[in-house]
Amino acid sequence: MSDPLLIPCPSCAGLNRIPAERLGDTPRCGRCKSEVLSGTPFELTQASFAAQLKGDLPLLVDVWADWCGPCKSFAPTFAQAAAQLRGRCRLGKLDSEANPQLAGQLGIRSIPSLILFRGGVEVGRQSGALPLPQLLGWLRGQGVA
Repeated sequence: MSDPLLIPCPSCAGLNRIPAERLGDTPRCGRCKSEVLSGTPFELTQASFAAQLKGDLPLLVDVWADWCGPCKSFAPTFAQAAAQLRGRCRLGKLDSEANPQLAGQLGIRSIPSLILFRGGVEVGRQSGALPLPQLLGWLRGQGVA
């Protein structure tokens, strides 16, 4: 049996210890009972961002805005990726208009932008919307998919 992974809950940010072999079993948060790895992107905010960086699974952040056409067209692709990467990578969405300070801290110059974090550290960045095969290929190149 392997060491458990620490994974923050997307709802309450509580850290959960989940054995690696149980990542596909729809684990629930010990604090709020929400699904920890739902297979859908979750919302990130200025308040939740730091807590969501913690944990042992990589975090892929899609920085977007409601007025951005490419962002809207990329949303279904990002959701498909979340379903395919469930248990291997967590996918979060950051609205740059609602969180301008955080977008500035992250150095966002164009949207959509993808930022991959591992262990709380940025390890990859990609600007622009990608088709699903290219997105998964980029993540494979980053050691995720």
